[in-house]
Amino acid sequence: MEGFKGCNEFTDSLLLAINEASPDGILVVDHLNEIISVNSRFFSVWDIPNIELTCEFITEQSDTPILEQVLSRVLDQEGFLLRVRQLYANTDLDDHSEIELKDGRILERYSTALHGVNNVYLGRVWYFRDISSQKRLENELRELTKTDTLTGLANRRHFFKRANEEFQRIKRRYLPLSVIMLDMDNFKKINDIWGHDAGDVVLKEAALAWGKELRCQDVLARIGGEEFAILLPDTPLEDAFITAKRLEAGLLNQNKNSKLKGIRYTASIGVAEFSVDDHDVYDCLRRADIALYKAKAAGRNRIELQKV
Repeated sequence: MEGFKGCNEFTDSLLLAINEASPDGILVVDHLNEIISVNSRFFSVWDIPNIELTCEFITEQSDTPILEQVLSRVLDQEGFLLRVRQLYANTDLDDHSEIELKDGRILERYSTALHGVNNVYLGRVWYFRDISSQKRLENELRELTKTDTLTGLANRRHFFKRANEEFQRIKRRYLPLSVIMLDMDNFKKINDIWGHDAGDVVLKEAALAWGKELRCQDVLARIGGEEFAILLPDTPLEDAFITAKRLEAGLLNQNKNSKLKGIRYTASIGVAEFSVDDHDVYDCLRRADIALYKAKAAGRNRIELQKV
């Protein structure tokens, strides 16, 4: 990088040092879209190994070759190129956005126009930073807010959020929606006799067994210690009962093949359907709870329905 035109030797050296120390990949072009400055980090951020595209070689050249290299790595090439052209055409625009690459990484892009005396357009600066690790961490934290760490299922908070969303949807469109409540039978006894590690295995195996019997749009959640709930969109009570029977059979089969030899586990199940007369999701969930406790009172390891 032979410097920004018109700068003295000291300023050139200072700007070079600042540029090379930056964690961002930096590209500077003039009003003709010719490259004035580019730092080494730019090439590493974009994973450009072409030795011909060195800082010295491309300075004062058109940005077309480097744009082609960059574009070949972008997932949404059409959208990327359209935005670049918009920014070049409108010298008052700034940009702050995220770019997904074909290799799965995500870059943060910031671009701002340079103006001189009397607001004369001098060129544009492009900054790029790899934020893949940051985005992965954000996604992991986001998942933690809605996921039960033991079973990997949705947690109580996420279940009720989805239940409210579905409730609002069916109120508008008059569609069926059912819920199933499940509670592991005699779970305290399992913990007391075989230990909490065994209890954890039971919960994970139950989650695995039930997950196999559900559709992708169904929401299976752990909402308490040994309590689970399932939201069944577009499902009337009769079909929900059929699903509950599959859940019961799936748990039995899982128990037969459990790595916990000698431990028998079952669940009581309550089923209810949302009604247009329900004021909120809790009305239906209360009915499912009533059905669940009927199953418990009738001897456990059974399914009960609770109609409106």
